[in-house]
Amino acid sequence: MSERRVVVFSSAAELGATLAQLVSSRAEKALSTDGSFFSLGLSGGSLVNILGKDLPAVQNLDCSKWLIGFCDERLVPFNDAESTYGLYKNHLFSKINIPENRILAIDPSLPVDECADDYAGKLRKAFSTQQIPVFDMLLLGMGPDGHTCSLFPNHPLLQEIQRTVAPITDSPKPPLQRVTMTLPVVNAARCVVFVSTGGSKAPVLKQVLEGGEGPALPASLVTPSQGELFWLLDEPAASSLTSQVERPGPGAKL
Repeated sequence: MSERRVVVFSSAAELGATLAQLVSSRAEKALSTDGSFFSLGLSGGSLVNILGKDLPAVQNLDCSKWLIGFCDERLVPFNDAESTYGLYKNHLFSKINIPENRILAIDPSLPVDECADDYAGKLRKAFSTQQIPVFDMLLLGMGPDGHTCSLFPNHPLLQEIQRTVAPITDSPKPPLQRVTMTLPVVNAARCVVFVSTGGSKAPVLKQVLEGGEGPALPASLVTPSQGELFWLLDEPAASSLTSQVERPGPGAKL
């Protein structure tokens, strides 16, 4: 397991610019290593606006060999305001040169169990493997309850080890039906980046990053076996931390 890096920025704007550069640099690394594609898994929430603003601003960004998937998705039509794919289509995909057939989206017309199996099949085909797909990079958020992807505290899916994509029909927050990557897929990635901003996240961040009483929260179970792990925070989100963190200056690269 690689060392975790907790990096704190003075503003969300500085965080966004550094995140965009990190994505770009790992894409260049992946494409120079084997030359086939750079695989990126996206999450919703604040990441949509951050990436929509900062990623297209990266100079000479070429996404033509990227493969984009989703760490989880809500089972709603793409034109629904809750659709993560729909949000990225409007805020990011329209601004970068990503071919439509390089974006792996769920089929929201299917029942949730079939939808999860269908999406798992898309991953198997894209990665040409019957094993766990290994993403070059996953971008994750964390809810105020410590959930990540659609993996919620005390939920049976935290114990899932067979499926790469699982359905959820009892999400504690609406919509109830979703599909989500499981922990084995998340922890197989070459680079995992959490992004968390705002003072409301400070208490749960302290518990996830520094430990506390009770069962481990889902976000703290993300420990890539062979890959990098970053936590990118702004000052309000990091305000309760007492452990050592990195505080790079403006324009820093990770």
